[in-house]
Amino acid sequence: MEAVRRGGRRRVRPVAGRTDRPYVLLSCAMSVDGFIDDATPERLLLSNAADFDRVDGERAASDAIVVGANTIRRENPRLAVRSPARRQARVRSGRPATPAKVTLTASGDLDPSANFFADDTLTLVYCPSSARADLATRLGDHAEVIGVGGSLDLSAVLKDLGERGIQRLMVEGGSSVLTSFLTAGVVDELHLAVAPFFVGDAEAPRFVGAGRYRWTPTETMRLVDTTAIGDVALLRYRLSDREAPA
Repeated sequence: MEAVRRGGRRRVRPVAGRTDRPYVLLSCAMSVDGFIDDATPERLLLSNAADFDRVDGERAASDAIVVGANTIRRENPRLAVRSPARRQARVRSGRPATPAKVTLTASGDLDPSANFFADDTLTLVYCPSSARADLATRLGDHAEVIGVGGSLDLSAVLKDLGERGIQRLMVEGGSSVLTSFLTAGVVDELHLAVAPFFVGDAEAPRFVGAGRYRWTPTETMRLVDTTAIGDVALLRYRLSDREAPA
């Protein structure tokens, strides 16, 4: 990656010759009945302290983290690596303390005062090309806005990220983004943490929505590990034969 600074915010220019899409890790926590939140304004915690620390380690190992625009509006995440030791280790290795932050938005409805835009971490916003100019004006120097045609074409998003030197991409949600990545068949690894309770609310968001998935009863994902983290069950699946970057 070639980093430059403009107006105090870190930027990364595309690197010539880099076209491979990133290795994609999709990480999600859900209730036993498949919900990733409830229908209340407060965020529902679906994991425990040990599992949150595990997720922080996965963030620290990634080059970029993706969440959807609705997650930014609903949860107002910062997406920072929380462990000081992990942040310091990244800096010692020549990387920024926190991975690049990425979001996808069809509407362009993003508030520049959200936590997602609160620091000088490289922040990329992908949107339809028709929305790019207005969104870039509204966000200003808080993010780099990239138009990807008439719709949010994931192949175009991943191609651009690969050209920027992003090798390991972590996808954290929400439901529409998780569905999009899985139905597009571009996920290499899935980490699914299952909380030991039910939500049972039809108005609450589910892990994924309806769609045409590659993995079916006749072509299943490969379970490579199960781990008990307190009462949380972590299931790790391989969805491709690609090797994770070192």
